[in-house]
Amino acid sequence: MRNLPNILTVGRLLSLPFLVALMMIDATWAAWTSLGLYTLGCITDWFDGYLARKFKLESPFGKFLDPVADKIFVATVLLTLLANGHVSGWGIAPIILILSREFLISGLREYFGPKNIQFPVSKLAKWKTTIQMFSLGFLIMGEYGVPVLPLNIEIGYTLLVAATVLTIMTGWSYFKEGMKHLND
Repeated sequence: MRNLPNILTVGRLLSLPFLVALMMIDATWAAWTSLGLYTLGCITDWFDGYLARKFKLESPFGKFLDPVADKIFVATVLLTLLANGHVSGWGIAPIILILSREFLISGLREYFGPKNIQFPVSKLAKWKTTIQMFSLGFLIMGEYGVPVLPLNIEIGYTLLVAATVLTIMTGWSYFKEGMKHLND
């Protein structure tokens, strides 16, 4: 458990209370600090996997915790964006779809894990994650990003919709694969 990739993963989880608290403060400094902490979390998401593979530091703990931490990180940010009003109205639909897909895929992986059936992450799912991470960065900034980037909110929503489309596509692909195994 005590290796750098696992420490980064645990650190990402431990940062969440601070990230949520900052996102709930209605001030420019808090929005920028939130974006910085969120960006650091996104970087550690990529970096922990890279380090684990490159230096052969993969562990059962890391294989379990990393995908769970990723889902908790994204779900927490999505729910906080609803709570602080940075996403509202029709923007709630993509969040519901994204969270539903995450529960569905987690359930499939949990159900098929003991049967030694795995669902490897597809390239499309990696694109989904990348687009989703960028969209959430724009949405974390909300109105505070407009002075720097006038279309900040529109970019955030557009990327959120794109991520949602990819979320549905990859979720459907994983679901179809799972159904094949249920019928075997």
